[in-house]
Amino acid sequence: MPHIHDHSCSHEDHDHDEEELLGAQDNLYEHIDRDNVVALNADDNCKGPDVIKPWHERMSEDKFVESDADDQLIIRIPFTGSVKLRSLLLKTGPSDLTPSKVVLFSNQDNLDFQDVTDKKPTQEFDVAQGREVGEYALKPAKFPNVSSLTLFFPASQGAETVRIYYIGLLGTWSERKTNPVITVYETQANLADHEKIQGTNGNFSTPQS
Repeated sequence: MPHIHDHSCSHEDHDHDEEELLGAQDNLYEHIDRDNVVALNADDNCKGPDVIKPWHERMSEDKFVESDADDQLIIRIPFTGSVKLRSLLLKTGPSDLTPSKVVLFSNQDNLDFQDVTDKKPTQEFDVAQGREVGEYALKPAKFPNVSSLTLFFPASQGAETVRIYYIGLLGTWSERKTNPVITVYETQANLADHEKIQGTNGNFSTPQS
């Protein structure tokens, strides 16, 4: 069972220059709640945001997330709105540090390692070895209204740990709609909710105290 560190994370890096957002037209980098990206069973759980890089840093290997106690890793990515996903971008490895596959769960917050084993995934892919960024086409019908995405890497391709350099997501973003609070008032009394008045044969009633 993976070991999960229990300590708080503080992120001071808020680099959101326009230049960083250049790249694929539908890159969702700027719509990821980067400060709240979570890594479970990482050698440092506070490194979760390190794999969410701007487009021009996608090939960089200076920062990465590596699993800790074994070769399982969970990364949860929240969005600042609602997104429709079409592609997942991954740079992993090298060689046998590459995960064998990636398992995706849409809108499943707070999943732990038991949950990702028991629940049916939204979609999953085998991961190919290589030093380039691989693109994995998602089924948009399965990811139409996503507020968070959980990625589970269940095993390596031979090493004792897995390593992730870059996670990118392509799709469309829209502002999250909040449902208005609707108050329903009783327009007609329900006789079943009231006590009968003696001598009226139930034709009149008075509200219960």
